[in-house]
Amino acid sequence: MSLLVVGSIAYDTVETPYGNRNDSLGGSALYFSAAASFFTPVNVVGVVGSDFDASKISFLKKRGVNLDGMYVESGDTFRWGGRYHKDLNQRDTLFTYLNVFENFQPKIPAKYKKADYVFLANIDPELQLQVLEQIDKPKLVVLDTMNFWISGKRRTLEEVIKYCDILIVNDEETRELTDEPNLISAIRKLASVEGPKTLIIKKGEHGAILYHNEKYFFVPAFPLDKAVDPTGAGDSFAGGFLGYICRQDNIEANTLRKAVVYGSAVASYTVEDFSFDRLQALTNEELDERFKSFKDLTSF
Repeated sequence: MSLLVVGSIAYDTVETPYGNRNDSLGGSALYFSAAASFFTPVNVVGVVGSDFDASKISFLKKRGVNLDGMYVESGDTFRWGGRYHKDLNQRDTLFTYLNVFENFQPKIPAKYKKADYVFLANIDPELQLQVLEQIDKPKLVVLDTMNFWISGKRRTLEEVIKYCDILIVNDEETRELTDEPNLISAIRKLASVEGPKTLIIKKGEHGAILYHNEKYFFVPAFPLDKAVDPTGAGDSFAGGFLGYICRQDNIEANTLRKAVVYGSAVASYTVEDFSFDRLQALTNEELDERFKSFKDLTSF
């Protein structure tokens, strides 16, 4: 089975109560790929500038991530800077320099167009539509978005949503999409519109909700002694989630539930250190052990 991700590749400058990093690897496509590669090979489409150091992503190539769709353009790579508060759910964006990403037009290589599973990372909905126009009847399309696009390009986003099978949003974005103050009512309303019947509602340190076949499945966040850097946690979750589904090659209810747990497990490791430091060192044995720990947390 083949898995395709289209998203951003960036350099992040991050400050948290536990330290800081300048120009560390980041971007939705890389975090997703790093997580999904524990389960299946991944094909990436994205753009970087001529300043990008490809040696920094050699660990991804060793884990089956194909970067033939990573285009190099003249200029600087996309950069983002943020400062997290003591409450890591709160952060301030210090700067955003789109650079070469500003004019990104996703070109899907011919060998990627028959991807079975597709993840449309959090980018402009117009670009997400361009991707959908270039791929051939995938088995499953998973979409991520954010409130910036909900408020700024809602009509285009609603068009993208029609073509996806699973939508990943947080609780605030769910309420904004539906104009419903109650989260459960908002989930039901969102699942009733044309498009995805399966929803993943991210709740940060409070875990995630899977809504599938009119049934709810709640997964807590893994209890950590210290979360160092939450950057990329959402994309790591999506990578673990869809990577597991791709490996199983089905979307049965039990597979989806296990996928949510594996996604949560990978994300919990991501936040233990800056950038990809923890994911680079992570083993499949550790990941499976944390999956079992989630079962212990929720069995009664």
